Amino acid sequence: MILQGTLAIWQRDMLILRRSIISELVAVVAYPLTIYLAFGIGMQSYIGLVDGAPYSLFIAPGLITMTAVSAAYNESVWSLWFHRRVQFTIESYRVTPISVSEIVIAKILTGFTHGIIKGCAVGLVIFAITPFRFPLEHLFYYLLFLIPGSALFSCAGIISGTVMDKPETIGKVEAVLVMPLIFMSGLFFPLSSYPPSVISWVRALPTTALFEGARRILVAGEMQPISALQVSVSAALAFIAAVAIFRKKMAE
Repeated sequence: MILQGTLAIWQRDMLILRRSIISELVAVVAYPLTIYLAFGIGMQSYIGLVDGAPYSLFIAPGLITMTAVSAAYNESVWSLWFHRRVQFTIESYRVTPISVSEIVIAKILTGFTHGIIKGCAVGLVIFAITPFRFPLEHLFYYLLFLIPGSALFSCAGIISGTVMDKPETIGKVEAVLVMPLIFMSGLFFPLSSYPPSVISWVRALPTTALFEGARRILVAGEMQPISALQVSVSAALAFIAAVAIFRKKMAE
């Protein structure tokens, strides 16, 4: 059964996470919390309301989402690269009855799990130290964005970790592609700030659907089903691509 091998690898990765969970959470909370304190609180009196909400509330959902998807991407790309190029753990898996598909699905699931755990940790901290509040039912709809969004970035990490053999290349891709896609999606500013000639292109990005949809449901309680569908379809396509690319790489 395919889930047996996947579950075994995922459980191994979770044991590794459990050993360093405190240091992992401290490290992952520090960056978005610093941004929130510097911009959400420090700049709030200068910026005022954004889309009818205080700036500190405007950026809070984006910081939670950013933490989750960044953690999912980084865990997937670096874990796969390290296990493939340094520890050769992937080769060890391949001499067992575990299939190539089971390996890649497990790594996608590991990245996804890291993203959800770390995103929730940042959310709890922001919830504890700020006035950011929302009805509980909004959380359910928010998960319709966060879950496929984390899966999307985990699959993207698997693709990068599969096709890139040099760590500096991975770093460059994150710097010039992944992070700009996150910041361009209206993380710190409303999409209305874009000129009309650009905004249609920006709205076509799945990251825009993710961040804009997540913010609107948490801050305003406004569900955008088209955006949720766009993120879910993108995640499904990324999953298919990640599995196919990894299998092709292992067949070489």
